Amino acid sequence: MEQRHLGRTGLRVSRIGLGTLTWGRDTDEHDAAEQLKAFWDAGGTLVDTADVYGGGEAEYLLGRLMERLVPRQDLVLSTKAGSVPDPDRRTDGSRGHLLAALDASLARLGTDHVDLWQLHAFDPHTPLEESLQALDIAVRSGRARYAGVSNFCGWQLAKAGTWQLGGDRTRLAGAQLEYSLLQRGVEREVLPAAMDLGIGLLPSSPLGRGVLTGKYRGGTPTDSRGASETMAPFVEPYLDDAASRIVDAVATAADGLATTPLHVALAWVRDRPGVTAPIVGARTARQLTATLSVEALSLPDEICRALDDVSAPVHRYPDHDWSTL
Repeated sequence: MEQRHLGRTGLRVSRIGLGTLTWGRDTDEHDAAEQLKAFWDAGGTLVDTADVYGGGEAEYLLGRLMERLVPRQDLVLSTKAGSVPDPDRRTDGSRGHLLAALDASLARLGTDHVDLWQLHAFDPHTPLEESLQALDIAVRSGRARYAGVSNFCGWQLAKAGTWQLGGDRTRLAGAQLEYSLLQRGVEREVLPAAMDLGIGLLPSSPLGRGVLTGKYRGGTPTDSRGASETMAPFVEPYLDDAASRIVDAVATAADGLATTPLHVALAWVRDRPGVTAPIVGARTARQLTATLSVEALSLPDEICRALDDVSAPVHRYPDHDWSTL
């Protein structure tokens, strides 16, 4: 699998990453082991997790698999901290919480460092410079090799990325946000800020939460996330008429290229300007292997333009040059 630099840093990652959102909850140890082995065999290196995935079970499971299945040094291990299971305060970006969470993640993962450590979300109740200081401490102490953020909007990313370029601070290597043909909101301000600051984008849900595979065109399959009690609310926003038109266009492109809608949708986001590596999840190793076979596919320019047009978000003032309005 092709390797790409994450932002303006020396960190190289596979251009498809493996997500572990469901590990320890919907994905058991056997299925997780098969997925990790298939990913590694395909040349994948970037494995993404978080301290809250499965209530910590995803990290624990990944740590066990690294002990006996895949060498730690062959993986680019990424985790996140800052999300908390508190309905009154969904994020805690305080320095104390973040560093304690990192230590707990390292213990669960069974390693002395992660390759990329990210703030999981912006905390409006904590000064941003305090949260960012935790990233600096983590890198200086050797507990993290590189730092990044997740789910930051445009002004938050611009402020954080610029702040980290000053003084003896750790520059942001990556930003993880949802990005797909069904969700192009990052193109308004996040992506321009990331590209200007040399921050690599790591798209999550690059298949539109599974909808872009076309599996929901005839209804909701019983074995899909859309039929799951825990994941149905996650999928439901992308089952409207607007999404259906985009899914139909992806399916048409797939037919013309003799490939699958999954491959078309994934290749589109993988090769967008500013993108380093989409993060994909799977239910089974077989499903993951089919996904990773996208490596050989590059979309023709005319297909990309057609998909751009059918999924184009509305960008008006002040996102576009005011003189054109």
